Amino acid sequence: MTLASGPLVLKKTFMRQYWRIQQSQTLISMGFWITTLTLLMWPYVSWRFESDTEMLAVPMTYWGLGAIAFSVLAVVLIIGWTYDVFLGLWREHLTVVQERNPFTTYKVNAPFGMLLAQTNTILRKLSEEDEDINRHCDFVDRWLEWNSEQEIWARTMSSWKEIVGEEDPYLFHLSEESRDKLESAAKEMQDF
Repeated sequence: MTLASGPLVLKKTFMRQYWRIQQSQTLISMGFWITTLTLLMWPYVSWRFESDTEMLAVPMTYWGLGAIAFSVLAVVLIIGWTYDVFLGLWREHLTVVQERNPFTTYKVNAPFGMLLAQTNTILRKLSEEDEDINRHCDFVDRWLEWNSEQEIWARTMSSWKEIVGEEDPYLFHLSEESRDKLESAAKEMQDF
C-alpha cells in the first residue's frame, strides 16, 4: 500500500475539510451568538423602543437591536479577556496541544529532517571513533528513515519538485530503497 492510498486518503481528506471549517468557526459562531442572544432578549426589552420613533433617521427598534448586539459582543470579549489575563487557562491548553502534537514528540518534517541529517553527518565525521556518538547517529538515521515513510515527507518532496523545480531532490541520508519509495509516493501526491 502506498502512502497516498486507501483509508489514509479518506482520513486525510476528511481532516482537511474539518480544518477548513474550523478556520471560519470563530467568526461564524460570534455571529450566531450575537444574533441568537439579541433575538432572545428582544421580546423582553422591545417595549422600551417604539418603532415609530427615530433617532438620526434610524428607527429606535434598530438602535435597540444594535445595542443588544453590541452588549453581547462586549460580554463575550470581556469573558475572553478574563480567560486570557486572569485565568490563564490557555497555558495549560497549549501544553496539552504540544503533548498531542506528533511533530513535537516523535515526527520530524522534511526540511528539519534534512538539517538534522546534515548535523548528524557532521557529528559522525567529527567523532568516528566514539561508539556512543556513532550509536546516537545510527538512531537518528533510523528515525529519519522512518519519518521519510510518512505522508508529509511525500507532500514535501512533491512540493519541492513543483516549486523549486528540482528533478531529483537528493536526500543523502536515506537508503536507496527509502528514496525510491518517497519518490513514487511524491509522484502520486495530490497537492492542494
